[in-house]
Amino acid sequence: METLSLLGVALGFATLSGINLYLTTFLAGMAIRFNWVNLADKYESLTILENPWIIGVAGVLFLVEFFADKIPWLDSGWDAVHTFIRPIGGSLLALAALGEMDPAVSVIAALLGGGAALVTHATKAGGRLLINMSPEPVSNTVASLGEDGLVLGGLGLMAGAPAVAFFVFLAIVIFAAWLFRRTWAVIREGWKARQNRKNKSQA
Repeated sequence: METLSLLGVALGFATLSGINLYLTTFLAGMAIRFNWVNLADKYESLTILENPWIIGVAGVLFLVEFFADKIPWLDSGWDAVHTFIRPIGGSLLALAALGEMDPAVSVIAALLGGGAALVTHATKAGGRLLINMSPEPVSNTVASLGEDGLVLGGLGLMAGAPAVAFFVFLAIVIFAAWLFRRTWAVIREGWKARQNRKNKSQA
């Protein structure tokens, strides 16, 4: 059960980082610093997140993302910039949750953590592109607030039931991978249709 709990927290950090790295880091750091959660000894390595500099930088970047994430097409540009940042951040947070490990296991954990973060990031980015193809801007705000709510709920689950969180986040990653394929297929079809209409209008 202890191993499952560790994996639940690690996978949770990786998955949520792909959605909103800065909010995940900021809230986790605040929760640890102000004792909103009591860390068990096995999570001692996560105390690094209570560093004021980490909390401050994550908080400022979250504020920037909070507004950028709600503006059509600017949100997609922000996602493009974070294609590498979120997976790397997810890997680092997952490794911090797992603590000291054999170097080979650490590399595998980093790859898996980065992969989980990349899947959720790509699914989010694809969903935003799909939303931006529609003419109305309200859905961007709704999607952004929904993603922030998912991060809040995910962190709460990790704190309250880390072993259960492992299975929940595993299901989320699997679903996100399926949704990613479907979303980008729709985007490709929409782009082709738009190009065809453009070519016909120029003919």
